[in-house]
Amino acid sequence: MKKSNNKEINDLYDAVLKLDSVDECRRFFRDLLTENEIKEFSERWKVAQLLAKGIPYSRIEEETGLSSRTIARVGRWLKRGKGGYTLVLNKTMK
Repeated sequence: MKKSNNKEINDLYDAVLKLDSVDECRRFFRDLLTENEIKEFSERWKVAQLLAKGIPYSRIEEETGLSSRTIARVGRWLKRGKGGYTLVLNKTMK
């Protein structure tokens, strides 16, 4: 598989920014990703939302069925990532 370059990655980001609705987003992601990939992304997003609300790892593990390792990984990115989770959480959790 050929290594992606920054232009290809930025083209993908630009394409996402052109979507106008949840329906358009749903359709694009379903064509772009497998159902399992979409499910995995949505699970990570759910974990980020729960962590931002201060929900303990053990309860998140119970509620989502995800491993503590996955929850910890999301927690690390939430605290020390590029700020993407926090950016979107601030826009959606009002």
